[in-house]
This record gives sequence, C-alpha cells and structure tokens, in this order.
Amino acid sequence: MATESEAVHGGRIETYISRLGPTWLAGAIAAGPATMASLLTAGASFGYALLWVVIVSAVLGTIGQYLAMRLGLLTERGIVAVVEDRLGEFWAWVLLVDAVLAAGLAQLVIMKTLADVSATMAGTVGFDAAADPRVWGLVWALFLALTLAGGGYRFAELGAKVLVSLVVLAFVAAAFVVPIDPASAVSGLRPAIPAGVDGALVAAGILGGAVHITLLTMQSYTMRARGWTRADESIARFDVLSSMLVAFGVFSLAIFLVAASVLPESGLNPSTITEIQAAQALGPVAGEHAVWLFLLGLWGAAMSTLGGNTIVAPYLLADKFGWERSVEDSRFRATIVVVALVSALGAFLGGTFFQLLVLVLAFGLVGTPFALVVILFLLNDPDAVPETNSPLENAGGIALLLVATVLAAEFVRGEFATVTEPASAFVVAFAVAMSIAVLGICGRYLRDNVLR
Repeated sequence: MATESEAVHGGRIETYISRLGPTWLAGAIAAGPATMASLLTAGASFGYALLWVVIVSAVLGTIGQYLAMRLGLLTERGIVAVVEDRLGEFWAWVLLVDAVLAAGLAQLVIMKTLADVSATMAGTVGFDAAADPRVWGLVWALFLALTLAGGGYRFAELGAKVLVSLVVLAFVAAAFVVPIDPASAVSGLRPAIPAGVDGALVAAGILGGAVHITLLTMQSYTMRARGWTRADESIARFDVLSSMLVAFGVFSLAIFLVAASVLPESGLNPSTITEIQAAQALGPVAGEHAVWLFLLGLWGAAMSTLGGNTIVAPYLLADKFGWERSVEDSRFRATIVVVALVSALGAFLGGTFFQLLVLVLAFGLVGTPFALVVILFLLNDPDAVPETNSPLENAGGIALLLVATVLAAEFVRGEFATVTEPASAFVVAFAVAMSIAVLGICGRYLRDNVLR
C-alpha cells in the first residue's frame, strides 16, 4: 500500500484518490432513500423554507464525521471498545443499543422501500404476479444474506451506486433547467421551522440524514478496515470534506432546489406523496422517462444503503464481544445473515414508505446527541486520546450538538400531541431515556475532568 507521502509528494494523485473511502461509505449511506425522501418532502411541502436546514445539514454532517474520524485515528480502535475502556461496560451497552435500534428501524423501512419500488417497477411493465412487495422483501432479504455473508455483494452495490449517480446527475442538470426563484430561495436561508408538526419532522429528517448515530459510530470501523492511523490524518480530512461537504452537499442541494421549484406547483398532497408523484421533479430534464429514471435511482439508493446498513449491527456487536470483523468469523457472518433475513419484515409494514423514511431519520436524530456527547467526551479525555480537541474543534462539536438537540427536541415535542399512540409513545420514551443518558455522560465528564 502506498504511503501518504508517496501519494501526495510523489505526485501520484490517482493513488491518493484511490485510498479514499471510509467517509464516502458514510456519504453513500447518508445519500440514501431516506434523505432523498426528506428533501423531496421538504421541497414539496414548504417550498424553499427549509433551505437553511439543507445547507446546515451538509456542514454539520461534515463536522460530525470529522470528529468521529479524529477519534478513530487517535485511538485506532472501534468506538464501542474505547467507550467500554474509558467509560465502562454500561455506557458501551447504551451506545450499542442506541445505534443498533436506530440502524434496525432504518433497515426495516429501507427494505420496505426496496420491496415497494421493486413491486412498482414489476407492475409497471406488466408483471402483475411479481407486484407483491412482500414477495420482494423475502427475495431481497435472502439476496442480502447470501451476498453479504459470501462476499459477493460488492457487484450489486456497484451497479446500485451507478444508478444513484445517474439520478443525482439528473437532479443537478434539472437544477440548471427549472425556474428557481432566487428571492424565495434566499428567504429560505432564514432559520425557521414551518408551522405544524410536519415542519419539525421534516427538518429533523433532513438533518438526521447527515448527522446520524450509525454514520458516526461506523466511521472508526471503516477506517480500521483501511488500516488508517494518525499518519493518515491529511487524507482522512480530505476524505471527510470531499464526501460529506462537497458530494453530499451537492446531492442535497440539487434534489431540494428542484423539488422546491417543481413539486409545489404540481398540486400533489405532500402528506401522501408517492414515488410516482415525486418523479415529476425530474420531468424538466427526463420528460416521459422521468418516472423510470426516478424509480431506478430510488431502487439503487435503497439497495446500496441497505447493504451498508446491514453490517452496522454486526460491526458494533463484533467490537463489543471481541469477534473478528470479517465473514471468516462464523459469529460475525451469522449475525449478518440474521440481520439480513429479519429485514424482510420491513416489507410487511403498513403506510407509505416516503413518510416512514422521513420518520426513521427523525427518530435516528433523537439518539444522535448521546453519540456526539460520547465522542466529545473521549476527544477531551487525555487518557483516551494522545491529542485532545482544540477550542475550534470543540466549538464545532458543541454547535453540532446544539443544533441536533434543538431539531430533535422540536420533533419530539410534536410527538407529545399524539403520545397516546404506540409509535409516538415509543419516540417520547426513547427521547427521555437518551436525555437521561446525555446528562449522565455530562455529569461523568464534570466529575472526572472539572471537579476532581
């Protein structure tokens, strides 16, 4: 493997670029169907009003991955193992449960998306016998289990990413074609949450796509898989900036601006938006092919994200129990198979996947402040890292924490209106538990580093 100095000082730019990857994997998961649904719903529902959230999400997502990257480089270990060593087994379990729960719910809804889109495409071409999403859920769950456990998934994932890239390019092209209203777009830079529960939900969903506990926790494992150490800090920074700030930022802005320009004028009901209706956003550049282009892109986004999300729980559990993070370890491989097969249940969920995708990102955001507090704690603990955070790095982390907490709190506050319903009651209970956990970690930091 070429060293960083060989890649940069030797002028071998292609070698340097070829070493990128850990945060690009996070970016690929972030640029999934849930984020796409949140952006489209935001534009269709509120026009340009949430443009500020879209921009902030890319910036804060970059900060979050930077801090997670820094912790991984300085400790050269998985985050769960570091938490267990420095904070104790209890807090390691809290982090693990928080991340696995968020990833598990996302797994079910993304599988529902993949199954529903597969059934829609099958029905569109006349294969009515293959238009049952539940059948597709079982098919794709089995496919995931066989390919991920057998190491053959990368070919399907490559094809899926090509489809996603085509759709992103179509949205970028559309951004230059559709009549974007500059005055209205500028007004969307003023921080404000549109009135009503849905405004808080969609805003939390947008930020949750970029700042999510699964992205933060997986960063240390993907870097370890690349063998990165402190000597690779320069390339790691470039990896974070190029993937989250640039690539993910362009992805988010293009989809949102096109949706905000096209969909409010189409007369559709944002609360019941479907994939066929959302495809209208690509009409200005794709014409009669807009529906198929959008469906293929959404299918690709679901497929590529599902693969990355399936390994989240196995990685965290392997770190906690000391397994080898490889399919060569039968325990790790068996966990992947179980997660893949259980995800078939997602195809049996009720409701429309567009609304569920937004909801699952908002829910994930509720569990994210705890992960951020843990990361900031460790990065300011001289016994955990050889080089603690600078004041600027802490300022960025605290700003991220505050924004994530405020948007998550706004979403949870809206859930109180329907707290008698099981789903809302679960969200509120989870938020209370995570709030107590955050206070516990903050109290631990004060005890260990301020009051001692």
